[in-house]
Amino acid sequence: MSQKEADLVAAQPTEPTTRPSTRHKFRTRDKRILALRQFAISITILTVVGQWFLGFEQAWAAPVAGVLTGYVVELLMESVEAWSRGRRPYYAGGALAMVDFLLPAHISGLACALLIYGNSRVLPTVFTVAVAIVSKYVIRVRIDGRPRHILNPSNFGIGLTLLAFPSVGMLQPYMFVETLSASVSWIVPVVLLTLGTMLNARLTGRIPMILAWLAGFVLQALVRAVLQSHTAFLGEIVTMAGATFILYTNYMITDPGTTPHSRRGQIYFGLSLAATYGVFMALHIVFAFFWALTVVGLVRLVWYSGRNHLPTVAALFRTRRMTAGADSAVAAAS
Repeated sequence: MSQKEADLVAAQPTEPTTRPSTRHKFRTRDKRILALRQFAISITILTVVGQWFLGFEQAWAAPVAGVLTGYVVELLMESVEAWSRGRRPYYAGGALAMVDFLLPAHISGLACALLIYGNSRVLPTVFTVAVAIVSKYVIRVRIDGRPRHILNPSNFGIGLTLLAFPSVGMLQPYMFVETLSASVSWIVPVVLLTLGTMLNARLTGRIPMILAWLAGFVLQALVRAVLQSHTAFLGEIVTMAGATFILYTNYMITDPGTTPHSRRGQIYFGLSLAATYGVFMALHIVFAFFWALTVVGLVRLVWYSGRNHLPTVAALFRTRRMTAGADSAVAAAS
């Protein structure tokens, strides 16, 4: 073999000795995936322990139906979107990729089943979860150049269900501890608060928003107690000790995908949420938790939609000014 032939052989690309793994790795540094896994595990444990030992008011059929509905609707919507865009579905990457993809649906299914009460009916839970999942694919806005859902899915589904079905209500705090005596029932809110705070501090980074929401909640209760003689301050803030409030605070409003990332944005979000809640309560509108989060989410939706269209409007005005200037120049020349 001549030197020239040897150089050509050496220049040929060689196959790597080890092929890169295409499997979805279990160990990941993606905080979003880690947070979803931790939240899914914690809310699953809460559901199982609550149904077996704490005496949750709902039947087993509610969380089971919620989770299965979430899985089916999530897979269906993702398949349709992937087909319409000509891309590979996000769940097509192995068993673990499928599990990670279904984590949001799992959390939404259990959260909706935990927070609404349809008595012996399962269909309200199915409807709530289906609306929650579909809203992620339908109600989107472009943020930082990428389309994202901006309304909290579980909250939106619960709100629409409460609006559509007057016979469906919100689960009351005592319904989480039916089999416990008053002397030990306080343990459940403490455990929920501890676990939720740890998860948010480690993974979601939403502690500033939680603190702003809590401070705003106390402030709006104080303002209403001063302005409304029938409002008792202690009676308002005692709500914060209930399991429903803690679940709402640590597991719903802290959704990283539908809340601001900056510290300032989180503080504004938390304070706006508390102020909106106070307005609804002052107007004697029930289920104010869910309406407040929906309204704040809609305001963000309008804000981002308007900001995305501002460059187009500005370009339109510039074009009109240039056209007017050209017409003036032509008229002056003639």
